[in-house]
Amino acid sequence: METVQTAVWVVVVLVMMAVVFDFMNGFHDAANSIATVVSTGVLKPGQAVVFAAFFNVIAIFIFHLSVAATVGKGIVLPGIVDTHVVFGALIGAITWNFITWYYGIPSSSSHALIGGIAGAAIAKAGVGSLIIGGIMKTVVFIFVSPLLGYLLGSLMMVLVSWVFRGFRPLKVDKWFRRLQLVSAGAYSLGHGGNDAQKTIGIIWMLLIATGYANVGDSAPPNWVIIICYAAIGLGTMLGGWRIVKTMGQKITKLKPVGGFCAETGGAITLFMATAMGVPVSTTHTITGAIVGVGSTRRASGVRWGVAGNIIWAWILTIPASAFVAAVAYWISLKVF
Repeated sequence: METVQTAVWVVVVLVMMAVVFDFMNGFHDAANSIATVVSTGVLKPGQAVVFAAFFNVIAIFIFHLSVAATVGKGIVLPGIVDTHVVFGALIGAITWNFITWYYGIPSSSSHALIGGIAGAAIAKAGVGSLIIGGIMKTVVFIFVSPLLGYLLGSLMMVLVSWVFRGFRPLKVDKWFRRLQLVSAGAYSLGHGGNDAQKTIGIIWMLLIATGYANVGDSAPPNWVIIICYAAIGLGTMLGGWRIVKTMGQKITKLKPVGGFCAETGGAITLFMATAMGVPVSTTHTITGAIVGVGSTRRASGVRWGVAGNIIWAWILTIPASAFVAAVAYWISLKVF
């Protein structure tokens, strides 16, 4: 009886840690959803976070749980996962999120979590514990998502510039201030649909490992889905203003038409990735789209030094979070 009670207590604590990560994901990645719409002046910061949080949450009704299945069952062999692995993964992801938030670096919460899972699993059972197909799908999209965001953002900007070439700038600006509400809503929808599912996936992984769910289940319990979407929405509402400044102004100066094109290009990328069950970085995606929009004016329209620093953070995210997760795994063995 004592063992069962202890197991329940450990699971509850780890679920709470996962919810904290999910909240931090929304807090950290709020910039992805609102930086462009705030920096162009279409919405005030307070309005923008509530707007983005609303679309984060209603994504629960739109997207299938393909990403959650990839994270929960497609990264590490099911027999490897235990409470120590989940603890290490969450500590690795939360630590990297906090460091990058503190320094205002728009890194990927998604890849921090994937790196954390991989690092803790390797610490327990070596590289053979990983499902290479799932890992490679995630790693490939580290490069694909920003490139696709860049391509779609720049193409949208070129197309819009050509279509509206004969219109007065003030009239175009007025139209796109309204249209940017549509594009920002679509991007926030994609953000909620992809990112909330990553936390759903790790809780699902935990429940399977501890016997509270079956590996053959087609979906996790409904309470997991509800609390994860609620947590990421709440995190987005509270915002991450350090990163908003970097995303909205330091990379390139945006006008409503540019914000619309960046958000639309990013939203299309997220919708595609979520449909394929790929846990992509919303940060990488929108950064690529913003750079794509800025580069259509001229190469000097992008602050490449800032973009370069962000890319270094992307490269370091998985190995850094994996290292912290491995250390946390070994500590948990000694403590728990």
